[in-house]
Amino acid sequence: MPENYITAQDEKGTIHISEDVVLTMVKSAVAEVDGVAGLATSAGSELADLLGIKSAAKGIKVQIIDGVLNIDTIITVRYGCNTVAVAEAVQNAVAAAVKDMTGMGKPVVNVHISGVAFEK
Repeated sequence: MPENYITAQDEKGTIHISEDVVLTMVKSAVAEVDGVAGLATSAGSELADLLGIKSAAKGIKVQIIDGVLNIDTIITVRYGCNTVAVAEAVQNAVAAAVKDMTGMGKPVVNVHISGVAFEK
């Protein structure tokens, strides 16, 4: 299987889920959180390199480490919102969405806030 698949194995066999499917789940969950202006489109090359994100425009990295699904998101927060509360809401929304849709157990969700978005 190509590297861009998340693999879950049990007694019945192996399930391969495209990384793009998980990315779509994460994008959808993040978009529903109040206070999130969006996924970072320009997080800076240093942060993207540090997280191993090939395309900073995506703002999401998905990988399995020691059998646990790890998700990194880079977001911008709306001005006036509590950044910690927004980050926690993103963690909860992403973890619930991915667990419910994949059945792979609760993932680790790291939220990186790259900026604040002001109203136009």
